Amino acid sequence: MAHTSYSVWHMPELPEVETTVRGLARFLNGKRIARLTLNRPNLRRPFPEGLVQAMTGATVTGLDRRAKYGLIHTDRARTMVFHLGMSGRWRIEPSEIEKHDHLVLETDAGCVLALNDARRFGSVDLVDTDKLDIWPAFATMGPEPLGEGLTPAHLRRAFAGRFAPIKQLLLDQSIVAGLG
Repeated sequence: MAHTSYSVWHMPELPEVETTVRGLARFLNGKRIARLTLNRPNLRRPFPEGLVQAMTGATVTGLDRRAKYGLIHTDRARTMVFHLGMSGRWRIEPSEIEKHDHLVLETDAGCVLALNDARRFGSVDLVDTDKLDIWPAFATMGPEPLGEGLTPAHLRRAFAGRFAPIKQLLLDQSIVAGLG
């Protein structure tokens, strides 16, 4: 299998996160996680307590994106939520584990994926799948830029009584998620 790395050396934007999630889906969707290893206790924040136990043995049921977050759903009704921060990237089938490969995941098919983040501005969270909409990072977000919720009526309501340049308003995550 070819060695693949999704490298981003600036703040990953929404299209890059979407591309990363789609790339990961090819290797993870429907696969059982045989092993998850943490090579340090934290990125920007500590890794969630129980992450290794929750993910080891779980089967990936789907991958999604919300704003600039990647979502790895499992059959245990838990979702691993990752943010790439400034320098994060997923390395697929790395020839060796590097210094900044802080989370390493191996599937039952033998595929190895490493979350590499030199600056450690990224994050990993573990959220009950049925509570993703009320998870604090997502609870106040507006609709996705290409989602059904982004309608002229939504924008009229969101812009009502506000006086600012349109770009500034569109960068407000409560109006449209993931822009900027």
